[in-house]
Amino acid sequence: MLLVLSEDHKEHLSFLPKVDASVVGEFGRIALEFLRRGTSTRIYEGAARKLSVPVEMVQHGVEGLMFLMTESSKHMISEVDFLDSVLVLGFGEELNQLLLKLYLQHHSQIRSVLSQLPTSVPAYHNLEWRLDVQLASRSIRHQVVPKLTMRLLLTRGSDSRSDHSSRVLQTDPSTLLHLITTLEIALAAMKTSHARRILRNIK
Repeated sequence: MLLVLSEDHKEHLSFLPKVDASVVGEFGRIALEFLRRGTSTRIYEGAARKLSVPVEMVQHGVEGLMFLMTESSKHMISEVDFLDSVLVLGFGEELNQLLLKLYLQHHSQIRSVLSQLPTSVPAYHNLEWRLDVQLASRSIRHQVVPKLTMRLLLTRGSDSRSDHSSRVLQTDPSTLLHLITTLEIALAAMKTSHARRILRNIK
């Protein structure tokens, strides 16, 4: 899977090649700290004074880096996909490798922080299923009509106060197999070099 970066995110990250590698690493640390505790205008102002650049430039750089790291961690993208995703930024190989190093160092910690944040989107909790087979009816005495009933359990939040909900779905085995095959084909297509080239050029 490749990340699709908007023009705003590309512009925010365009600040990174203008600073030293040590500064990029410090921005990564700040981004992780902000993810845990929230942003701080004072830290932005302090960094801007040291670099002699506008506060907005530092803020955009840190926020762009935060978005890159959180989205990559959220989707658990591979090293190859991460490097392909940042190619659209036009950075040099050294900076790309530095960003990859930051991602690999912190993605587990970022995922842990993200799992504790409140979210309005339901998350998978469990799946219960049952296979029913109708063997006869009033009009047909001998038949086999299988149906798969699934109960999808969802949750919001990550603590004891989480809200739980469920959805009941029903389908026949052939439709389910067709759906699985279609999704597997789509996932395989996303990994091809052709799909990567298309995603890199999406504006």
